[in-house]
Amino acid sequence: MTAFTREKAVERVERLVETVEEEPMPVPVRELWVYGDLALGLDPVERLDVYLTKDLLFGGDDDREAEFRETHGVEGVGKTVSADWADQYPDRIRASANGYAAPEKCLAAQLVGDDEPIHLEVCNASFEDNVTQRLKGAMARENYTEILDPRGVCLWLDGQRSEDAFEKLEAGEFVFPTLADALGMVGMDEDESERAADAVREYRERQEGASVRGDVV
Repeated sequence: MTAFTREKAVERVERLVETVEEEPMPVPVRELWVYGDLALGLDPVERLDVYLTKDLLFGGDDDREAEFRETHGVEGVGKTVSADWADQYPDRIRASANGYAAPEKCLAAQLVGDDEPIHLEVCNASFEDNVTQRLKGAMARENYTEILDPRGVCLWLDGQRSEDAFEKLEAGEFVFPTLADALGMVGMDEDESERAADAVREYRERQEGASVRGDVV
């Protein structure tokens, strides 16, 4: 799959929301946003960018960690991801490089096919808060590929779908500035925002298939 038509991209996001609403998740999900091409009204949508705000897993089942360590070689099931979810979807358990269950990778396995041009950003913070935090970090390290495109649309929050946002998304009614101008609005000067926007575009163009990035603020 190389790209989505705009219509298919909206349908795919609707299915993502339905999956979050109806299926067990490895961790609780609080927000779902789209940003980038779909939010901008482009057609086709070369890559679908989705932001998820996750909550920590409370009331887990810590005593089952040893069981999954033995059967799957993964630490942390029952602590960082739901043991009940892992029982239902053992093939979707994913671990970080240190062998610990990785919530963002488990969410990606639950929500996205390997060959879909979809990128998931997963964080414990809201989209708007993380835009600011990521920008500060990227500026301090001069690593502009860490920037989160601030031009986003919230489609689902605390169990409630925004029908108005979906209608506007389908109609392409959202109006956003250029990426450089948007970065200027959240704290960059003009020259730096142009360099940063170029770096973000180049980084994005190199991505293929499904991808996921986890973040903690």
